This record gives sequence, structure tokens and C-alpha cells, in this order.
Amino acid sequence: MSFTDKRPLSWLLQQFQLQPGKPAIASGFRSLFILGVPIGIGIITNHAAESAIATMAAWFVGMVNVDGAYRQRAIAMIAATIGVTVMFLIASLVSSHLWLAVPTTFLVIFIAGLASLYGNVAASVSLITSIMFVIALARFASFSNLPTLIQHCGLCLAGGTWTTVLSLGLWAVRPDVPAIQTVANCYLSLSNFVDLASQRALNPKAQQQWEQRFLQAQDTVIQNLTSARSVWTTIWTRQRGATLRGNQLLVLIEDINQIVNSVIALSELLAIASEHQLFSRLQPEIQQVLEQSAIALEMLSQAIAKGKNSPYLGDLDRSLEALEHQRQVLRSQVLNQTINAQTDDYSDLLNLGKITASLTKLVEQIHTDAEIVTDLSQGKLRNSIAQRDISPPAQPERSTIIDTLRNNFTFDSVLFRHALRLALITTLAELLASLFQLPRGYWITLTALVALKPNFGGTSQTTVQRVVGTILGGIIGIALVLLVKNSLASAVCFLLLVFVAMSVRSLSYSIFIILLTPAIILLLNMISAGGWKVGVLRIFDSFAGGVLALLGSYLLFPRWERQQLPAQLEKTIRANLAYFQQVIANYLHPEQNAIADINMLRHQAALENANANAAAQRLFSEPRHIQGEIEPVMTLMIYIRGFFSSVTTLAEHLREFSGEYQFPEVKRLADTIVQVLENLADALGQRQPPQPLPALDSYLEAIHNQIEQLHTARLSEIATNSNTLTPTLQAVREQTPLSTELDRIVNEIKVLHCVIARLQE
Repeated sequence: MSFTDKRPLSWLLQQFQLQPGKPAIASGFRSLFILGVPIGIGIITNHAAESAIATMAAWFVGMVNVDGAYRQRAIAMIAATIGVTVMFLIASLVSSHLWLAVPTTFLVIFIAGLASLYGNVAASVSLITSIMFVIALARFASFSNLPTLIQHCGLCLAGGTWTTVLSLGLWAVRPDVPAIQTVANCYLSLSNFVDLASQRALNPKAQQQWEQRFLQAQDTVIQNLTSARSVWTTIWTRQRGATLRGNQLLVLIEDINQIVNSVIALSELLAIASEHQLFSRLQPEIQQVLEQSAIALEMLSQAIAKGKNSPYLGDLDRSLEALEHQRQVLRSQVLNQTINAQTDDYSDLLNLGKITASLTKLVEQIHTDAEIVTDLSQGKLRNSIAQRDISPPAQPERSTIIDTLRNNFTFDSVLFRHALRLALITTLAELLASLFQLPRGYWITLTALVALKPNFGGTSQTTVQRVVGTILGGIIGIALVLLVKNSLASAVCFLLLVFVAMSVRSLSYSIFIILLTPAIILLLNMISAGGWKVGVLRIFDSFAGGVLALLGSYLLFPRWERQQLPAQLEKTIRANLAYFQQVIANYLHPEQNAIADINMLRHQAALENANANAAAQRLFSEPRHIQGEIEPVMTLMIYIRGFFSSVTTLAEHLREFSGEYQFPEVKRLADTIVQVLENLADALGQRQPPQPLPALDSYLEAIHNQIEQLHTARLSEIATNSNTLTPTLQAVREQTPLSTELDRIVNEIKVLHCVIARLQE
């Protein structure tokens, strides 16, 4: 979770920062080849203007954003090829008559806006087809000459087909590459997550900043994990069954979830331990194990992506051995002072032992995954994989196309309102450009089309990135037009700019626009003379389109996040409540063994936490007078995530819980917590203040007294049974972590209750 710095200069600079990752060099080369061929043919045949149609179609189809399987990519690119051709044809038929072009623009853009109802792939295809319609309407379309129209449509179809054949033909050699890449991305984001966990207690003064980065990294892992499951299911369906490689990848995917849970629990344990003095004695060794784990996971990511054997993990093993040795030394020192020992010291020692045990399991999990990665590269089958119960991840049921459209054809639907807003603003821009006969006025329409998002925050961010990027890129483009006079040199500069732009597209949209703008200016200057004035017009039109987008987002059917946030928070609290209920039920009834249910509810709660975080981000991006007081929202988000982490820690502790020693107060406390959370969710849904908190501390006090008695009894028997697993020691190991996390959960619920009461005021 990241709460953006809202100071204007800092916020502006953040829009031009590169995201973590490496440039997509392969994508750059692919774009270079896709565009180079039609441009080269146009130059050789002296038909540069005609080849521009095929070049644009090839470019647009190549920009379809599909992170999925071969079949998904094929369908999307074929649909985009047909779409840009049909849009070119429609634009040609209506371009000569303004009275026909305006309503057609509205209808086309409205339908394209509704395509977002069917997912990101449909939205991406609809966007590039809409762009082709706007450009064709203004630049190329003409129905005065039927043979020319047929030729132009053929060029559109040829350009899109060229990109589709090139992309899919090369990809068909290894159709499982998307799944491999998504798994590699998961392990890379997991490496960053573990690395942040190692920084938990390094700088207590910057704790809030660390927590925001840690939660954001957690959301990234969950999103990547969801994507990997989706891609896997698309490639290896239940009907087809999975290959050896598919099973190995599925095990790697599901192991990511286990590592995430372990790291969340570790973070909780580190937060508890860092408040006590003994922690400093083991902090360097704990940090070293986590850092080496992060390095190992990054190397696993690289090995998966490149199809290599697993890396050497000797440094990780040595760091774990050093931690275990230092823990034994510390344990001996504390227990040798049995006479003077305090129960607090003993509790801290238990917590450090649990941290060490958790790190040991984490290292063992990394070793297991390293073996699978080696088998993956060598095509071997290990018995441990063959014996595991491997089943494809469940996919949610999808509504039919008609049902989805019917359910969203209402002003209550955010996407319906966005489609209507998008159609109105785009049509207005097209009308103004036509009435005032603005040179290259379609750039105003294009900017508004691309910048408008379903929410004001997304619109403002995209507008700033696009307008500022266009201004900087326009200056570069003007300089290139003035300096580069040779058509061949201009073509080389164009291709070079496209190569770099497509390589950094996934890392920074702003830098992508800065590089894309001079490329377009050069392309247009090659097609038709315009000189440096093309760059000036591009800057002016982009600014005007950005203003239109902002006005449309602010004035036309706005649905402010402040109005929607309570409903999302209610869903989030209920998802976390269901997760807590299942975990605590396993403590009260250990025989039920509902691990699968816990995993499912944990994943649902994690997704709702990420959705709530995204809603909060949209709120913070809205105008200050609209968003209201944001501090309670920030606090609420942090403590909901804290509650999730505490419940996850309890879920991880279930492995060591036998249930032979039970505190009756645990059930009473759990029932009361459930009642409080249900009331908090109802308060958000009904927009009413929550009921007063019951006496949660009375249950905690009784549990603390029993824990104190257990610790005192254990300290008394250490002199004779220091290394023997006695019933008292078993009870201490089981009940101490449970008591600690219940204590933290009660504190988190108190804060949630206070903040929700403030929000309802």
C-alpha cells in the first residue's frame, strides 16, 4: 500500500519514475521488425503515404496488451486485426458527412467503452480499434473512390495480419512461455517481498513508510500469483490435463502462496520480538537469513525464466546455521540464569525460537522449489512431485456476454458511466475539430480518448503523464525535424525511437510517451510535409485534449470514491472475518483439518485487501474538497492489513497446535471478536455508528494469567527437564503464540472500531 506524496513537484516527479524491472528488449526488437518491413516497402516502392496505413495497423495490433496463453493472444490479435480494418471501413463510409460522422463517433466509442466489461484484453482491443477509427476518420478515410477504399482496407488487413503472423508464428515454438514467464515474475516479486521483510526492524523511525512498501509488495505478489494461476489454467485446462512441465509449474505456483504466508507470519513475529531486548542479540543473523532468502528467490526467478538449473544455495544454508548456533548460545545463557529468570525473558526466548523455526521452514521450502526448478529445466520427474495432490486452481464462473451487458446497462455501473462519458467527450472533441477546421485536430480527440479513465484519479494521472510527456517529446520531435533532412535518416530515427519506447513501455508510461511523440512526428513528416509545425500542433492539441478529459471526468456523471469506499470496506472486513472464523474454528476443533478452506478464505481476504487499497488510492487522487478527511482511511487500511497478518500468523501456527491444552476464554473471546467485526461491517454498510465495544480486555486478562502460570511452571521444571518435551513445555509452545496474536488482534479491532466511528461521523 502506497500513499502517494501529494506535493505537486514530488507527485509530478513520481509520474516519470521507472518501475522495478528490466526493459523489454525483445518487445522493442519485435516492434522494430514489425514496423520496419512496411516502412521499408513503402520507401522502396515510393508509396510511403500508403504504407503508413499498413504501418499503423501493424503497430496498433502489436500494442494489444495480452498477458496470457498462446490461444488468448491469438484470439486478441486476430480480433484486433479485423477490428482496425472494420473501423477503417466505417470511418471511410461516414467521413464525408459531418451529420453522419458525429453520431457514428458517439456510437463507436460508446460500444468500445463497454468492452471493458469483458476484461483487460477486450478493453485493450477496443482501445486500439477506437484509435484507428479516430485517425482514419480524419486522415485517410474517403468513400469518393471505391478502388482506393478497398486498397486502404486491404493495407489495414495486411498490416494487422503481418503483426499477427510474426508474433504468433515465433511464439508457437514454445506456447508455454507465458506460464513460465508469469511464474518467474511471481518469484521475482516474492524476492522483493522477502527483502522488505528483512528490513522490518532496521529503522523504527521510518516504520510507517516501511509498512506501506511492505503491504504494496504483498499486493504485487498476490496479483502476480492470481495472474499465474489464470495463465496456467488457460494453457492446461481440466479437459486436456497437464503435462509434466505443467505440473511442475503448478507446484511452483502453489508454493509461492505458502512462502507468502510464512513471510507474513515472520513479519508479525519480528514486530513482536523487536520490542524486547533479547531480539538485538539475534537481529543480524535473522536479517542475514532473510536477505539470503531474497537473493535465492531472485536467482530462482532467473533460472525459471531462462530454463536453467537451480542456483547454488550454500550461502543461504550457512546463514541459517549461523542463526541456529547463535540462538542456542543465547538460549543457554538465559536458561543458565534460571533462578533469576523472568517470565518475560522466557517468552521472548520462545518467540525467537519460533522465528528460527519459521526461517528454517522457509529455507527448506526454497530448497524444495530449487529442486523443482532443476527438474523443470532437465525434464525430470521427482517422486515428491508425483506424490503430491495436484489439481488446477479453481476459476470463477463467468456470466454470458448478454448477462454481463444487461447487468451493467445502468447508471449504477461505473463502466457504463465511463463508456457514456468517453463517447460524449470524444464526440465533442471530434465536433470541435471539424467545425473549427483545426489542423490535425484529431489529436485532441485521441488525447481525450486515451486519457479518460473510469475514475478522476486515473484520468488526472494519465493526463499529466500524457500532456507533460507530449510537451517534452514534442520538443525532441521539433529538434529532429529541423536537424534531420534525409528521409532515410528520419526512418532510422523513427525506428530507433519506437524500439526504445516499446522496450520501456512496461516500466514507465510517461517515458514511453516522451519517446513515442517524436516518433509520430517523424512518421507524419515522412508521410506528408509539415515540418517543425507538426510538433507545435501536437503539443497544443494534446494539452487541449487533456483539458477536455479532465473536465469530462469531473463534470460528467462522476462517481466519487468517497461514496463507494464504505461498501468496499464492508466487503473487505467481511472477507477478513470469514478468514478469522475458519482459522479460530480450527483452534477450537483441531480435528476438522480445514486447511483447504483456510487457503481459499485467505486468498479471498487478500484480494479484498488489495481492492480496498486500490479504492483508497483512487480516493487520494481525487480533488481535495471531494476526498474529505483521508487520515482515518489510511489508518483503517493499515489496521485491516494488520488484522490479516495476525490471522495469517495464527493459521501458520496451526501446524504446531495439538489442541490438548485449551483455554475456555479463547472461545468466548473469539465469539466476541466475531460479533464486533460483524457490527463494524454492518455500520459501514448502513452508514451508522458502530455499537460500543464489549469488554474484550477481561478475556485477555484471564488468558494472560493462565500463560503466566504456564511460564512460571516451565521455569520451575527447567532445572531438571531443560531438554525434555514435557506437557508443560508443549502447552507453553502452543498457547504463547496464540495468546500473543489474540492480544494484537484485540488491539487492531479497537483501532478499527475507533476509526469507523470517526468515519461515520
